[in-house]
Amino acid sequence: MTAEPLLTDLDHRAIAISKALAADAVEKAGSGHPGTPISLAGVAYLLYQREMRVDPSDPAWLGRDRFVLSIGHASLLQYIQLALAGYGLEVEDLRQLRQWGSLTPGHPEFGHTAGVETTTGPLGAGLATAVGMAMASRREHGMLDAGAPAGESVFDHHVYAIVGDGCMQEGVAAEAASLAGTQELGNLIAIYDDNDISIEGDTDIAFTEDPSARFEAYGWQVLDVDWRAGGEYHEDYEALHAALEAARAETARPSLIRLRTIIAWPSPTKQGQESSHGAKLGAQEVAGLKRALGLDEEQAFQLPEEVLAHTRGQAAARAAEARRDWDARFEAWRQASPQGAALLERLRAGELPAGLEEALPSWEPGESLATRSASGKTLSALAPVMPELWGGSADLAGSNNTTMAGESSFLPSSLAASHGGGPYGRTIHFGVREHAMGSILNGITLDGLTRAYGGTFMVFSDYMRPAVRLAALMRVGSIFVWTHDSIGVGEDGPTHQPIEHLAALRAIPGLAVVRPGDANETAAAWAEVLRRHREPAGLVLSRQNLTVHASPQAAAEGVRRGAYILVEAADAAGAPAAPELVLIATGSEVSVAVAAREILQAQGRPTRVVSAPCLEWFAEQDEDYRAAVLPADAVRVSVEAGIAMGWREIVGEAGAVVSIDHFGASAPAARLFEEYGFTGENVAAVAGRALERRRS
Repeated sequence: MTAEPLLTDLDHRAIAISKALAADAVEKAGSGHPGTPISLAGVAYLLYQREMRVDPSDPAWLGRDRFVLSIGHASLLQYIQLALAGYGLEVEDLRQLRQWGSLTPGHPEFGHTAGVETTTGPLGAGLATAVGMAMASRREHGMLDAGAPAGESVFDHHVYAIVGDGCMQEGVAAEAASLAGTQELGNLIAIYDDNDISIEGDTDIAFTEDPSARFEAYGWQVLDVDWRAGGEYHEDYEALHAALEAARAETARPSLIRLRTIIAWPSPTKQGQESSHGAKLGAQEVAGLKRALGLDEEQAFQLPEEVLAHTRGQAAARAAEARRDWDARFEAWRQASPQGAALLERLRAGELPAGLEEALPSWEPGESLATRSASGKTLSALAPVMPELWGGSADLAGSNNTTMAGESSFLPSSLAASHGGGPYGRTIHFGVREHAMGSILNGITLDGLTRAYGGTFMVFSDYMRPAVRLAALMRVGSIFVWTHDSIGVGEDGPTHQPIEHLAALRAIPGLAVVRPGDANETAAAWAEVLRRHREPAGLVLSRQNLTVHASPQAAAEGVRRGAYILVEAADAAGAPAAPELVLIATGSEVSVAVAAREILQAQGRPTRVVSAPCLEWFAEQDEDYRAAVLPADAVRVSVEAGIAMGWREIVGEAGAVVSIDHFGASAPAARLFEEYGFTGENVAAVAGRALERRRS
């Protein structure tokens, strides 16, 4: 009995049409990247129509595999298959590639186009995000279904990524791939499109290493599929399918399938050329491509009804079969695990657990504690009530205070015996890989059921900025913990003292930059960050101890609103008075502002102190609240150990800014604060001069 072919004649026709659609869409748009969507059309078709467990009618189905197009410039590769499989895209959407308001932007965007799991474009970021998704699947298994063998839980899924030569050259991909190998992520499968072409020409001009050897050294299984072998190019889907089967069978290592292709094949004169990478082919070349594919060269955007009915029909049938099996297993799990089912329902609804507020630690005013330490104590207190919260540090856990007390490490079984922890642990050891850490956090959060945080020194937020930006662009709730937040780092010197970083991070739209002024504000900040599950946040924390000024109640209400009155102005008798001066401070400088207020009050100048842990949240408040906190008739003075940028808009022309607009130095923190003017005496003097200018 003859086995049925992997792909039918109608499937091969659909692949040919996919190639032509890619050429047509770029031609109409006048810009884009046709080469890879043409040469890999069959790869994407095979994934969506034969290999991945997905449901086009329910793109967010819990049981689905994840797909990441790390080479986001090849967006048509995914859009065309989403259209063929029935995710809601139509030919008209392909006609609108890269146009205003279309569902087919130049690079895939999460939350914009159904079926797109993550925003991609910056090369390598997609692969790093896929590593996070693969890690999340294992943690979800352990959190909800720990008794099931690995690979047999309803929460297990594969993550597929398509990467290119550019991804291979980016450092973030190397960082993430190294960690994926260490973590033995057998559910991660990457297809590497090895076509030897970059925008500037042959990749040999800049990239001569052996990626296979590198990934084997990382601990990956590497499988070779060479469509160029034998002298005649042949798109061997059977060989690719066999490699995918082998990748799924390998459970102890991630897999890289090195697929050797010819870009833009079978375009007649531009196949294998850099000219096909990032520009339209031209009408004559498109016509030649269609002739080579056996299609009508005069017809653009051709997609016969019989082909569309075939692809959508078989995708729906495969999804229905997968759903029947998964739904039955899910129902059995739900009946056997009522507590797990209740937790899953809460997680999918994006709700916080009961008891979160009560679990938060608190401190009495007058106590002294670094906000990094308060953050660590808060995490440990939240651990029992919030199992979905997990994370770690880029090899700085002891300094960042990112380890929840008593929680085990997230490690593969092979490392658990010698290092403790296990595959379902909660403490992630990212290694010194800040950029990958940021992208992995995004991937974990995008996977859907857990919330992850990652810590490093604030000055190294520069290394992870692209991932932070993507989190903000996607509106996903990744949590970045940045400690050692100012010249308070002290003796480590200017290389480790963030100066411009607060302003630079605040410049990212949609990112909440939260710099609490004491321990109670830190606990309140964690609570508010967790409430905002669709908003990324950076917690900016001190190395040095800070005096607690806010009561737990005042911090809880004030932090939620971004800025609040910490200490009110008073008249000579000590009664509340309208402020002549308002000192606005963040982080460690709140104590400096409180000290300055005492001096100014003694001088007969009623002074209010406003703690402003998050300017983004303050900007969300209604005008009446903002005006009540920062009255227009008072002189405003900002106090923050960072550059002045951004504060002039808040203090106005009549106000003053106490800032540091140069790099620091190596010295004890107290000496640096004194040298650079972050003392009560200097702030009081600056404020006094500003008030006199206003009066004159």
